[in-house]
Amino acid sequence: DLYRKVFVFRKDPSDAYVVLRAKLEQPLQNFTVCLRSYSDLTRPYSLFSYATKAQDNEILLFKPKPGEYRFYVGGKFVTFRVPEGHGDWEHVCVGWESATGIAEFWFNGKPWPRKGLQRGYAVGAEAAMLLGQEQDAFGGGFDPYNSFSGELTDVYLWDVGLSPARMRASYLSLTLPPAVLAWRSLSYEVKGDVVVKSRLRE
Repeated sequence: DLYRKVFVFRKDPSDAYVVLRAKLEQPLQNFTVCLRSYSDLTRPYSLFSYATKAQDNEILLFKPKPGEYRFYVGGKFVTFRVPEGHGDWEHVCVGWESATGIAEFWFNGKPWPRKGLQRGYAVGAEAAMLLGQEQDAFGGGFDPYNSFSGELTDVYLWDVGLSPARMRASYLSLTLPPAVLAWRSLSYEVKGDVVVKSRLRE
């Protein structure tokens, strides 16, 4: 249970990452990923990377520059532009639905206009899930200049789309439904220079 804890990625650029362990029984037709990050990087970096042997960017949450997020499903991406950071935590949730190809993006508890992405696609279940690096190969192939440096917390993956009320609950750190990956019961392994510390601020 990592309640009120954070992963601190101390170096920039970094070769460190955190492996997340979760058992998915079948390919994903719907999913939601939420996390909170705190960083002063201005270069590109990866937040959440989910790769299969067939597709390295099966699910990827990537920040190419300040004020912009890219959300990948099955190697294709849509871009969401957000207000320039004010040196604060940024809470992001992304949701995707195969049947409609609708991609949702929530930033600090507010929904952005929905976009279309990979209608009819299924996300593979045999995956390597990492925080802090972008995979260019299954479980590896890292570019240090896409590495994350800063603090990460409240990481979740659900194999369903969340309702708007639950998206807001995630931002407010309220009680959430059971998840495939849950910050309050996380199975993980640290590789390299990542330290678990108490969260300093709300």
